[in-house]
Amino acid sequence: MSRITLPPLPFAQDALEPFISARTIAKHHGAHHKSYVDKANALIAGTRYADMDVEDIIRESARDPGAKGIFNNVAQAYNHARYWESMSPGGGKPQGALARRIKDDFGDLAALDAQLQDTGEKHFASGWVALVWTGEKLAVVDHHDAATPVLDRHVPLVTIDVWEHAYYLDVQNERPKYLKQLIANLIDWKAASARFDALG
Repeated sequence: MSRITLPPLPFAQDALEPFISARTIAKHHGAHHKSYVDKANALIAGTRYADMDVEDIIRESARDPGAKGIFNNVAQAYNHARYWESMSPGGGKPQGALARRIKDDFGDLAALDAQLQDTGEKHFASGWVALVWTGEKLAVVDHHDAATPVLDRHVPLVTIDVWEHAYYLDVQNERPKYLKQLIANLIDWKAASARFDALG
């Protein structure tokens, strides 16, 4: 039986300060993310989705007009889990195969950072920005609301939340400032490099 879980944070609540506050992390993980997890489990209980894995639930519910609530909550739980694992205090630099692929597909890390920043700033309203592996190349994509790279069968390597609740307590409506600080200081490139290596 499938169960959507709330993963523990891979860092202490105050570990991302001064860029993202402990107050924001506590509210974001403990309230917003937890709410999606709790609602997702309540909605899939007793349905055909209860025995599917998370990515299959997302793909199947996206095509089901009667499962909008399931899609929204399961996909948001999935997106948030990818967001937490995309950050670490101290950030770092891409390694190995991912570093080489970034050079091939973007020219250098600075160009990739600029594309993440630009895509995040231009994204209208709520959603997500991600560095994904398409199966052929790396790409920066954005999705609205609860949409996710899973729908395109892309693999998210870095996921950035651009819903206002991710940054409003810290920088109010200054999304560009939030993005700049996160991209420059918090992306866990070691973890992203390991995810890329695991793709084989």
